[in-house]
Amino acid sequence: MLFTVVGLLVVAYLPGAAILRAPVLARDRRAALDTEERAFWAIVLSVAWSSMVVLALAAARRYTFGGLLAADAGVTACLVLAFRQRLFYRSREFTRGTAGLQTGGARRPTLTILLPLALVALGCWLFFPPFEHVVGGQDPGVYVNEGIAIAQRGALVFRDSVVSSLPAGVRDLFFPSHHSSDYYSLRFMGFFVVDPDRGTVVGQFPHLYPALIAIGYGIDGLRGALATTPTAALLGLLAVYFAGARLLGRRAALVGSALLALNVASIWFAREPNSDIVAQVLIFSALLAFTRAQVDRDRFFAPVSAILLGLLLFLRIDSVLALAGVTAAIALQLLDRKRPALSFVVPLLALVMLAAAYLRMVLPIYSGRPLAFVANLQPLSRALLAAGLVGLVALVVVSRFDTLAARLRWAAPRLLALIVVATAVYAYFFRMPVGPLAWHDARSLEAFTWYFPPLALAAALAGYVLVSWRSFWRDPALLVTFTGYCFFLFYKIQIVPDHFWAARRFVPIILPGACLMAGAGLSSLVPALRRPVNRLAYVGAPLAALLLVLITVQLVRADRPVVHHVQYAGMLSRLAALAARFDANDLIVVNPRDASDIHVLAPPLNYIWGRPALVLPSPKPDKALFRQFLDWARRRYRNVYFLGGGGTDLVSRSIAAEPVFSDRFQVPEYESRRNAYPREVKQKEFDFGVYRFTKPGLQAATTFALDIGHLDDLNVYRFHAKEPTEGVTFRWTRDASYIALPRIDEARTLTLWMNNGGRPDRAGRARVSVYLNGRLLGTAEVSGGFKPYSFSISGDVIQASSNPDEASLVQLVTNTWKPRAVLGTPDDRDLGVMVHRIEVK
Repeated sequence: MLFTVVGLLVVAYLPGAAILRAPVLARDRRAALDTEERAFWAIVLSVAWSSMVVLALAAARRYTFGGLLAADAGVTACLVLAFRQRLFYRSREFTRGTAGLQTGGARRPTLTILLPLALVALGCWLFFPPFEHVVGGQDPGVYVNEGIAIAQRGALVFRDSVVSSLPAGVRDLFFPSHHSSDYYSLRFMGFFVVDPDRGTVVGQFPHLYPALIAIGYGIDGLRGALATTPTAALLGLLAVYFAGARLLGRRAALVGSALLALNVASIWFAREPNSDIVAQVLIFSALLAFTRAQVDRDRFFAPVSAILLGLLLFLRIDSVLALAGVTAAIALQLLDRKRPALSFVVPLLALVMLAAAYLRMVLPIYSGRPLAFVANLQPLSRALLAAGLVGLVALVVVSRFDTLAARLRWAAPRLLALIVVATAVYAYFFRMPVGPLAWHDARSLEAFTWYFPPLALAAALAGYVLVSWRSFWRDPALLVTFTGYCFFLFYKIQIVPDHFWAARRFVPIILPGACLMAGAGLSSLVPALRRPVNRLAYVGAPLAALLLVLITVQLVRADRPVVHHVQYAGMLSRLAALAARFDANDLIVVNPRDASDIHVLAPPLNYIWGRPALVLPSPKPDKALFRQFLDWARRRYRNVYFLGGGGTDLVSRSIAAEPVFSDRFQVPEYESRRNAYPREVKQKEFDFGVYRFTKPGLQAATTFALDIGHLDDLNVYRFHAKEPTEGVTFRWTRDASYIALPRIDEARTLTLWMNNGGRPDRAGRARVSVYLNGRLLGTAEVSGGFKPYSFSISGDVIQASSNPDEASLVQLVTNTWKPRAVLGTPDDRDLGVMVHRIEVK
């Protein structure tokens, strides 16, 4: 516990506090900030510095948590030695014989410190505990595994010993070449093999967010890694509050930040690993720093803003929208004769060039897609982009003419407000999917109201108009960037809504910006407190309170199912128990993605728990090649296991395996509904068996028996998942399902225990044709209840497959039916018959 507290203090506070207190660049201006904002900046500066240290060390393949602590403590010590007592703020007071105030004083804490503390308390209640999403196959699990890989291996592009040790002759069995100039093959979903000979592997996503996960892992292990996201969400809440307080005032900022905290999307993504929450912190912090530098003329915040904006490019490629918004704000501020400082421009350009080199050299796979998107823009999109560039150039030209600049300075905010309102009305009421325009693009603003109630959206539009009309030039960067994101994302959201929770692109700035504008709209109904009291207050204040209550009630109702939900709760303990059954001397072969979802367990087993794992890319691998692989693997590893949930054709006359154990568990997972709001939590099931590969016996067996649905994963494929009923296990067949038999040379009878599963008459009678090695053994009409159905085997049929790398294969061909089509139930599987057991003798 002590190490956790000390580590958190060194990494997340001390460097930033020392930098903020350094008596350079007019420290008095920083000292005049509220106590709570100074504390916020100390944390943000520390996190930015620590993340840059992690990226630098990991790029050099030298990262360790101890090295990070040394770097943070080192920079703090250097500043202490350089400035000593001058790092302390002194009280402001008049001194006899002096002309004015002593320098170096700081504003004392006031009751306003309670406002951000209340937001933090609300966030801690809503944003914890984090989801236990550590499995592969989806973005959250990839992020977590990528971050812990940095923590354990100390590099962005790391060496995977399992990959490098694999002989070239059997490499294609697990890593078939994708014939790409950017990478060789897939290691796991979300991880790419760059060089198979050296075993170099790189994660799919930019490394800033994984670097923060690595820091969390160093502070408090796996729990600390998962706590990174909710901690970032708390910082995001504060960044939104402080940016809003400067533009709108504390009252509107508090209302907007509270609405953000209560929003169902904020709660979900604060607990689910994702980079959008970190983008929210960086964007709002960068915009606040930019405004303090550009509008308030505080030189200290110019490089701070540049660094935070530059770091965004190491987080998400779509962060170029934030840079575009700041660029547009700079062009607009030229109308007021305000030019950016060199201390902003130079660091930003340096980071942009560094990020471009990083994306091209380290993540060409990731950066290639947005580049292709830009290259394939439609003519209308190209025209809009060109018009935007021409507009920026025109602003620069117009800024040289005082009269034109003054008129445009007055007209620009009002014109922008009218355009936003007009496009919002069009997008919400009139935009329809026509031709190539997809539903999720055409109705994206309507879908946004799933997260943000229509009443809140109306308040946000009113607030946006008022703020643009009255206060645009107090913070043009925030308003322009928010507007740019809205236009870009609501025009082309680029998300197919297979899952409600996928629409996280609203999270970085659109959702918090809308909440702030709603806070401004509601606060505008309450006049400033004066004496005598404005009569409008008697109407406006109750109306604002009523609207706020209505919006809050809607948000809380949407939150209710999510607040107590923990996605994949129990996954950590289940994976830890599974990993404990193996050690670093065991190799685990995992079934392919096409066979079952068990492949998602491989990345955490390998990158978190250090258990060597390989995932088969195909459910029907080359068995001769797999036999060669087993010969090599037995010499290198103590045991070679198979972990799977069925659907992998591996058994042959020369490949044998013995069952070790099976497991079955469920974790909660919110349902996925296309173009609709999710309503219930379902259970995601992991049902798998573990088998140890053994050397086949010298003599063939005379009998074979297998209980289908129990430790059958290496013998069956193209069946449905295991199920229990009436004390027995079974699987449903598909239109064609297969059972692989070991080496049996003297078999004469094949018996199957089958049941039609209560098939309704409208679905037709269940008929099963049984083939062995491609020869028809017979056809049976299956009735209700599990009954044996026997088929004779002639001597030439069992010998039809003499290849040692092939198994005797039983094929079941069945006429199927779909319960959803016949009975109207949710089950949309194509069902054949239930198979409980097979015997060959």
